[in-house]
Amino acid sequence: MASFDIVSKVDVQSLDNAINVARKEIVTRWDFRDSKTQIELDKKNLTLQIITENDMRLTAVEDILRSRLIKQKIDPLCLDFGKEQYASGNMLRKDIAIRQGIGKEDAKKIVKAIKDSGLKVQAQIMDDQIRVTGKQIDDLQAVIALCRQTNFGIPLQFDNMKR
Repeated sequence: MASFDIVSKVDVQSLDNAINVARKEIVTRWDFRDSKTQIELDKKNLTLQIITENDMRLTAVEDILRSRLIKQKIDPLCLDFGKEQYASGNMLRKDIAIRQGIGKEDAKKIVKAIKDSGLKVQAQIMDDQIRVTGKQIDDLQAVIALCRQTNFGIPLQFDNMKR
């Protein structure tokens, strides 16, 4: 039986590289001259924190961050933008969580979509991943194509393809 796993995980090193490049871009941009904008990554808790002066700069930082993630081949859907909060003074702070793993509700949606497709495969939820097994590789590749076409709202990767 051939099988593969559907997972949702972020490579922390690639994320760190994307954030470092975003920091460098912010330092060199003319519209951020003399600003006190900061991006901080907490690798242990997988959270980002953006601190800046106003909403315009906050949205610009978010756009820079998204573009840098795309260039590092990280899906920007992994970012869970929280609410803005005012820090000390007039500084604006935004906390961003980085999603890891597939939640139960998302896993149920994915398994339902696979079963509704009519392909001769079995999908089972295993903690924060989904294992798909089938007799033919073509059916497994059809499941991968189905998952790529359908927007589940989370980034998906396909690991451990075994024949």
